Amino acid sequence: MSSYKSAVPNSKDTFRHDLFKGKVLFCTGGRSGICYKIVETMMSHGVDAAIVGRDGKGLAESAQALVKTTGQKCLPTSADVRDPGQLEKAVKETVDKFGKIDFVICGAAGNFLAPISSLSSNAFKAVIDIDLLGTYNTIKATLPYIRQSHGSYLHISATLHYRGVPYQAHVSAAKSGVDALSNVLAVEEGPRGVRSNVIAPGPIGNTEGMSRLSPMGWDATNDIPLGRMGDTSDIANAAVFLFSPAASWITGTVLPVDGGENHIRQLSLPYPQSMLDPESVKGLIKGKL
Repeated sequence: MSSYKSAVPNSKDTFRHDLFKGKVLFCTGGRSGICYKIVETMMSHGVDAAIVGRDGKGLAESAQALVKTTGQKCLPTSADVRDPGQLEKAVKETVDKFGKIDFVICGAAGNFLAPISSLSSNAFKAVIDIDLLGTYNTIKATLPYIRQSHGSYLHISATLHYRGVPYQAHVSAAKSGVDALSNVLAVEEGPRGVRSNVIAPGPIGNTEGMSRLSPMGWDATNDIPLGRMGDTSDIANAAVFLFSPAASWITGTVLPVDGGENHIRQLSLPYPQSMLDPESVKGLIKGKL
């Protein structure tokens, strides 16, 4: 007996095409993957955007593709989210070009599989610095402009820290911090008309994260109530909603977009074997432990 498999909706069937006309988006991590798709979808609804990352050449190529597919303006601006000065420069370039910032996506992230026993302090710190400190630095650099526009923040988190997921201590700690930071931002800045929310993606197909982090042979569709792997469009559609006027009374919220996966999550590596003998599962893992 086959289970139901949900369809991926197109945002153009749900939201009017000019929903974000005249608005400006600033996105870290927008060169590829989930954040690229969010930027592309929002640009298709009229927003102009700045995408931020460390790969200048890749950013330029992504910006060119976004302009070509949407007809909107896109500014590639290089910055490392761990460096407040570089982020301030990227924000200035964005405001110089577009005059303002209405929306911010904090999407820069790093991850890999490693048990605590072999996770160095530097490796743990690297993920905290990119995911959590990078989010804080992005907020600090953009907040004066988001206050002016009464705009909103969206943070890309995860569902890993809802339970103890082996080999993911570093990113679980970082993303739980991102969730908490967003909640405080929502409370502190709400009286100034600023909103802050979180999207927590589940397993999203055809992304670098899934290609590197999912074990060999793992069939995620067996563990997802809605019967399919997530699509980047699923995250983008949720982002459009949270930035739209329809969500004007939603702030301080964490929205899992995962097809229900976190409610029945199965460990993707054999347990407790993967804890007691990490060497025995190396063949199941893509990339390095």
